[in-house]
Amino acid sequence: MARLFLMLASWPLGWLHTLGTGMGWLAYGLSPSYRARMRLHTQRAGLGAAQRRAAIAHAGQMVAELPRIWGRAHTQLLGSRVLWQGEDAVAQAVAEGKGIVLLTPHIGCFEMVAQAYAERFGGQQPINALYRPAKQGWLAEIMVHARQRPGMSSSPATLSGVRHLLRALKRGETVGLLPDQVPPQGLGVWAPFFGQPAYTMTMAAKLAAQTGAAVMLFRCERLGRRQRQQLQADYRVHAERVPPETEAVLHGNDVQAATEAINHLMETLIMQCPEQYLWAYNRYKQPRAEMHTAATSDKAGADT
Repeated sequence: MARLFLMLASWPLGWLHTLGTGMGWLAYGLSPSYRARMRLHTQRAGLGAAQRRAAIAHAGQMVAELPRIWGRAHTQLLGSRVLWQGEDAVAQAVAEGKGIVLLTPHIGCFEMVAQAYAERFGGQQPINALYRPAKQGWLAEIMVHARQRPGMSSSPATLSGVRHLLRALKRGETVGLLPDQVPPQGLGVWAPFFGQPAYTMTMAAKLAAQTGAAVMLFRCERLGRRQRQQLQADYRVHAERVPPETEAVLHGNDVQAATEAINHLMETLIMQCPEQYLWAYNRYKQPRAEMHTAATSDKAGADT
């Protein structure tokens, strides 16, 4: 598998996206549960049939492009292949000299967000990301290679990893989180997400409140073939600072209100480009039980 992964890493992006489109439709056709979630979630968000078809293709493209993104050599710069929209807002937040909580949902090429940030701003303000290590040894090694780059580091999704993020923010660094993933039992609250209660992580809200960090929204748009040819680029990163009134809520002590505000921010961001969101993700599932982590998570701030 490692050889196949590394072989795919050398393929042109257009080939990978073509392969991914087929993979997306194959998964949709073969898995009744995947198909049901895709239909239900897109309908709940008000998407039409054409947008759902595009989302099916983009879900496969997201998987197929991973070898190229994770296998990219540390010396191979993204350069102009990644365009920026909202770069000035990021530069202003970095200039403030305090930490940044960077939030991005499972939309577009979300794996590219941290890499693009690290290349552009990591020399001034490094980014730290939380991740769940792969169970396969060969894939775990590739993920470490992908997520330990100049200006970028990562920590496993454990109590020590959360403490590392908190320390990084207090040092004035950046932390990247995907707040639309379902956390373990005890590490979240139920909050509306597209009109349906979803178990939502409280980590983002707590980190922002404990550190007073700036909060920014990012998404990385996957460009189509014609756009890539016209713009001579593969992706476009969109960045924006959350409104001051929302940031005030995130800096407050009401975790429930802050978490609901984050879900609303994610909804708004997703609907900017709904075709590229990972709608088939089981967002409304019951959280898994990891009580040994949950029991100590609230002590992270006091112990650092």
